[in-house]
Amino acid sequence: MAGTSGGRPSIYPTLLYADAKAAIRQLTEAFGFTELSVYEGEDGSVLHAELVQGNGAVMVGSKGRGGVFDAAMKDAGTTGVYVVVDDVDAHHRRAVDHGVEILMPPTDQDYGSRDYMARDLEGNVWSFGTYAPEIPG
Repeated sequence: MAGTSGGRPSIYPTLLYADAKAAIRQLTEAFGFTELSVYEGEDGSVLHAELVQGNGAVMVGSKGRGGVFDAAMKDAGTTGVYVVVDDVDAHHRRAVDHGVEILMPPTDQDYGSRDYMARDLEGNVWSFGTYAPEIPG
């Protein structure tokens, strides 16, 4: 099964944004993602982008480009994504320094995680924390 070895995740949350370039800026600058690739159309829209964090990744694109996925996502609401980070408090400070809307400050959870919750520029909810369940290989 893909994602259990070899460094390739098997699940990629995929988000479409009205302003994908602004979303990529926020995700890299405020949330510490690394831009792996960005493919733009002739009109400057983001056809496809891959951003990585640890051993996981998200795919990002521009809304309104056409195609089956764009049509399927047309009336979709916001989404929530959980990202594992080593230092929740430092990550939170970085997000705050970049003006990110914080929904929940760093909090110790009953199940052993420490995490915080934030909202991106287009309403998606991002949780960052230490909870990382082991997936049997």
